[in-house]
Amino acid sequence: MIRTLGAALIASTMALPAVAQQQPAAPAAATLDAIRARGTLICGVNTGLAGFAQPDSQGVWRGFDADYCRAVAAALFNDPNKVRYVPTTAQNRFTALQSGEVDMLARNTTWTLSRDTSLGFDFPAINFYDGQGFMVKTSLGVRTARELDGATICVQPGTTTEQNLTDWARANRVNFTPVVIERLEELVTAFVAGRCDAYTTDVSGLASTRSAQARPADYLILPDVISKEPLGPLVRHGDQRFSDLVRWIHFGLVAAEELGITAANVQQMAANDTRPEVQRMLGRNGDLGRMLAVDNAWLVNVIRAVGNYGEVFERNLTPIGIQRGPNAVWPTAGGLQFAPPFR
Repeated sequence: MIRTLGAALIASTMALPAVAQQQPAAPAAATLDAIRARGTLICGVNTGLAGFAQPDSQGVWRGFDADYCRAVAAALFNDPNKVRYVPTTAQNRFTALQSGEVDMLARNTTWTLSRDTSLGFDFPAINFYDGQGFMVKTSLGVRTARELDGATICVQPGTTTEQNLTDWARANRVNFTPVVIERLEELVTAFVAGRCDAYTTDVSGLASTRSAQARPADYLILPDVISKEPLGPLVRHGDQRFSDLVRWIHFGLVAAEELGITAANVQQMAANDTRPEVQRMLGRNGDLGRMLAVDNAWLVNVIRAVGNYGEVFERNLTPIGIQRGPNAVWPTAGGLQFAPPFR
């Protein structure tokens, strides 16, 4: 059993805070028209999570989620830079989308029934299959999550992570003391400083945090995965046109990897590849783009801007140690990323 670390802990109840069930500031069906009239996509992202969404030294947002925002801008404007990034916390992200402050969220958010229904959102696609885990300092000597009995555990409020932790601990008769801090940066600082024995969030987030430390080898991600966390972008209910566009952008990135279409060869493939599906996807035949209310060359513009799904993954997530695993493209063994037919 781990000895609980002393006093000054920030604790709270483990119930997820309610998010106001409010209507969007403007009719959701106006989203696509509003984006076009404004000339810029407003995309809600994380406040800073390496590999997913984080400004670089020049202030340019980089990461897996940031690239999805760029992909939508490329489809709409043929310009991936027509994006304004709005950092959101776990607590305010849903209010930002509900109120119309942002057009969409691309913020490593888990698809759940309540978010899909009572909060008034649509999840167009799952772009990253994840699960919740735990990270500890290697010096703690812990090798499995069940050894965390009596531990203090850092967790963000207003997340599925918080409820999963409570459910898992109750089911496994593990006692713990929560250290609940809203802002990710402050939570990680508390963990690194030793204010908690373990830090729990999605395994991808743990890998991101570990990679950002001066000595990553000092930290161990435990093998236990205690939940399913299907992550993806989300939009407001009531705008099927915008939801369809975001959904098929994801499928287009996946299908491009399946078919060998890359940022480097997409224009050549559009001109020379005779496969019927490639011709439809890349706008040489049919009107698939117009069905989505964009130019027929929409997917050429998207892939030229960010590459295919594998390129987006390898550019952003492979460097921080995240393996493809279930995010491999079918029919790779274990791969769950799969695009419906483009026809």
